[in-house]
Amino acid sequence: MMIEKTVETKCDKDVWQDFKREKSYALSYIYHQNIDFLFAYGKKFTSDEELVLDVIQDLFCYLIEKRKQLGKAENIRMYLLKAFRRRLQKEIGKRHRERELNNDLAIPTLEFTIEEEVILEEEVEEKQNEIRRGLKKMKSQQQEALYYRFSCGMDYEQVSGVMEISVVLARQLVSRGVNVLRKHMKESGFIFFLFNWKKF
Repeated sequence: MMIEKTVETKCDKDVWQDFKREKSYALSYIYHQNIDFLFAYGKKFTSDEELVLDVIQDLFCYLIEKRKQLGKAENIRMYLLKAFRRRLQKEIGKRHRERELNNDLAIPTLEFTIEEEVILEEEVEEKQNEIRRGLKKMKSQQQEALYYRFSCGMDYEQVSGVMEISVVLARQLVSRGVNVLRKHMKESGFIFFLFNWKKF
């Protein structure tokens, strides 16, 4: 209860500063606010749950060890997501070093939910299968950018930050990905649009 009262009046920037100052509530709050999100996000890159948990643990151990040297964080989740993505891809790369890597190795497998992202007018299961087929036609970066934009609700600046690309390229990836999916759905005889279309 004390944690909730303390955090209610604080923005991410202040919570992060308290974490760096080793205030008792901050680490627990940051961890519990983000652990489930990071775990679900990590499973889109790999089915190895143990690996995902290990990387999360390593990330927080690093943050605790280096907390006084860490930079500012206006958005804690974005800060963690970017750091986690980089570490997870590095670990996946290590585990696959014996075989040739390609650009699709560590790209999220998008699972759009009908309730949150897509409205169509046929049977739900059939539509979901068709969406998955359409996603497979995209380049891996387009899939990843769409995931951040629509599933995570990020703006283009945030997408570019996580993917470490320019805002212009982030917009292009989302636009081209949407066009690929829209064309596929149209060819398959389905009506397709996004709740977030006005923001797109």
